[in-house]
Amino acid sequence: MKLSAQEEYGLRCLLQIGRLGEGGSLTIPEISRLEGISVHHAAKILQILRQEGYLKSARGQTGGYTLARLPEVIVVGDVLAAMGGRLYEEEFCSQHSGLEASCTHTVGCSIRSLWRTVQEAVDGVLSKTTLHDLLEREREIHSVPDALVGLQPPRPATPLADQRR
Repeated sequence: MKLSAQEEYGLRCLLQIGRLGEGGSLTIPEISRLEGISVHHAAKILQILRQEGYLKSARGQTGGYTLARLPEVIVVGDVLAAMGGRLYEEEFCSQHSGLEASCTHTVGCSIRSLWRTVQEAVDGVLSKTTLHDLLEREREIHSVPDALVGLQPPRPATPLADQRR
């Protein structure tokens, strides 16, 4: 259970376009360059996002991809589902080999209940998180003065003799 590259890049492409604000647009080559992925891969991801109604595209010299919805209504969980699915699906167990007569993937399976619980927790977060939320968190992070990023609180000075112990 992990986030696929397609799901990760799908969110990242939406964030790249969302950073530009209302009406901002990017072309496939621009997304490719910004994300460090091939033009073909960028085109594939943007096509999925457009087909799912998250982006709209315009052709021509001033063309590109823009958000088709407000960032406040683009739910991260929905985007991830459109890009590849959920972390855990009920069919998960049937995709693994084993002796069916003694398979632990039956009704009382403790592993299945674990994955179901994990999925419910993930869904709880992803269903409440929007593209707007991610963009706002980015702005908050970048509004911290560079001089403060990564600084540790000062340590009290200690004599050299104490440091050798």
